[in-house]
Amino acid sequence: MRIITGKYKGRHFDIPKTFKARPTTDFAKENIFNVLTQYIDFEGATALDLFSGTGSITLELLSRGCAHVISVELDRDHHRFIQQCLQKLDPTQRDVLPLRGDVFRFIKSCKQQFDFIFADPPYALKELPTIPSLIFERGLLKDDGIFVFEHGKDHDFSDDPHFVEHRSYGSVNFTIFRAAVTTSA
Repeated sequence: MRIITGKYKGRHFDIPKTFKARPTTDFAKENIFNVLTQYIDFEGATALDLFSGTGSITLELLSRGCAHVISVELDRDHHRFIQQCLQKLDPTQRDVLPLRGDVFRFIKSCKQQFDFIFADPPYALKELPTIPSLIFERGLLKDDGIFVFEHGKDHDFSDDPHFVEHRSYGSVNFTIFRAAVTTSA
């Protein structure tokens, strides 16, 4: 796993062979982030990485200048690996909060809003189709915020009112959503 660009560009981390996580491929990650440059400036943004797995997206967001990143991962070994990667990058790093916990509980209790959310749940997760609506029902995105959802080819979210576009890179599918801009009277 490598960091594609930014402050930590080119840094590599070896993922233990015992991991169950399916990290987003470098190819897919590089391509989706190239697309995202037309939607969001990561410099100074607040971000949320759900189902963090190996922490690949968390590290990329940090490298690209996000001011604050929350990473949520349930698996103890994966969570520990993310913490170790962050420690290797910068032992004084305070811009990332790696949380070990259930994503659905986090979503229900979260009171913060984010400029950017990335979610990469296990493709076989039965609740997978409900995740986009949960994000918007809970108001986790700031006005005009971007949500990227990684999923298998069997799901189509193009009818969602927040849908922006769908991208596919091999077996990796991303759906991009955008929060509406609310106007105050």
